[in-house]
Amino acid sequence: MVRDGPAPAPAPGEVAIELLAAPITPLDLLCASGTSYFGAPATPYVPGVQGVGRVDGRTVWFPTTAGMRPGDGSMAAVATAVAEDLVELPDGADPVAVAAAGLSAVAAHACLHARGGLTSGETVLVLGAGGVVGLSAVRFARAAGARVVAGARSPAARARAAAAGADVVVDLDGGLDELAARFTDACDGAADLVLDPLFGVPAAAALRALRPGGRMVHLGSSAGDTSPIDSATLRSRSLRVIGYTNNELSRAERAETLGAVADAVADGTLDLPHERRPLDDAGAAWQRQAAGTADGRIVLVA
Repeated sequence: MVRDGPAPAPAPGEVAIELLAAPITPLDLLCASGTSYFGAPATPYVPGVQGVGRVDGRTVWFPTTAGMRPGDGSMAAVATAVAEDLVELPDGADPVAVAAAGLSAVAAHACLHARGGLTSGETVLVLGAGGVVGLSAVRFARAAGARVVAGARSPAARARAAAAGADVVVDLDGGLDELAARFTDACDGAADLVLDPLFGVPAAAALRALRPGGRMVHLGSSAGDTSPIDSATLRSRSLRVIGYTNNELSRAERAETLGAVADAVADGTLDLPHERRPLDDAGAAWQRQAAGTADGRIVLVA
């Protein structure tokens, strides 16, 4: 529901931000449903865990804790955020495109580089490659000189991964043994790094495609909360499985990685499908994003 409300009053250490763009993200949908591990939010509240806006003549990206803690988020004409959390955007970075990438692209970049230790020439297997995290990972891995194998379930998602630059695109349908063989063949014998926002059967199959000493960075469970990973696969190849969440980033790490994302948007490295909708259309846009019928991520613009 969209309605008028009083102007926000920044708390000590906060600033008021004139909104330019606020994405509707999976975390927003999860928090609003009351099913996230943060619990049901106090209502009413304004959702929006991140946004891009203007303050003191600067264009900045900003995070909020809406839905995770009491307080309002970015989906308002004027929002508030902690001043130390603001990240100034470079000239040439489209605010809406940065908002569409946002923390999803931060996660992809951090999983590949800070946590995954990606180096040029390695083979990266990206699961869930048709979503924002996966597409960001495909583009970042390609920019780093990696060979990219992308896994996605729907034909549309596989087409998006191919357009983003994946060298090989794999269908995720099938059982564990079939999928593991498909991954291994696509990776020419063995992958060096797996980025996994899915878990479930795809994660277990991808582990079987890793070379000895290979690593998987795991950051989501959209294919299942559990996975049929077997002990022999992990131990026989001395594999590393690394869990990741954006919440573990320090303020400085988040700012540095968001800066890399914004630079990639500005220079054209990161070009993600997204849809702009006016803030007044937030209700209908929210329903379309939740239903999965939007053309990429919907970004509300003031």
